[in-house]
Amino acid sequence: MKIRLLVVELRLPGCRSLKEKRHRTRGIRDRFGKQPNLAVVECDCQNELQRARYAFVLLASDGKSLDRAASDLENRLELSVDGVIVGVESTHL
Repeated sequence: MKIRLLVVELRLPGCRSLKEKRHRTRGIRDRFGKQPNLAVVECDCQNELQRARYAFVLLASDGKSLDRAASDLENRLELSVDGVIVGVESTHL
């Protein structure tokens, strides 16, 4: 079993309240947290209005599948998040 940790940092331009931030980022946990072999949690910047950091733990049977899953995750995040991805850190565990 192969495991990878992806930490994604988002910039949320124009966000003026924590309520708006939750609304703009709620779909991340809802969409990605229900997938098998994937866990997601907001890991930092909870009280900052225009920044968010999410940690994703991906599991796969081999390295090639893990690379594909990580790439797919990043692509889907870019399409579905109401914000800008400003950084992605990837660590093999």
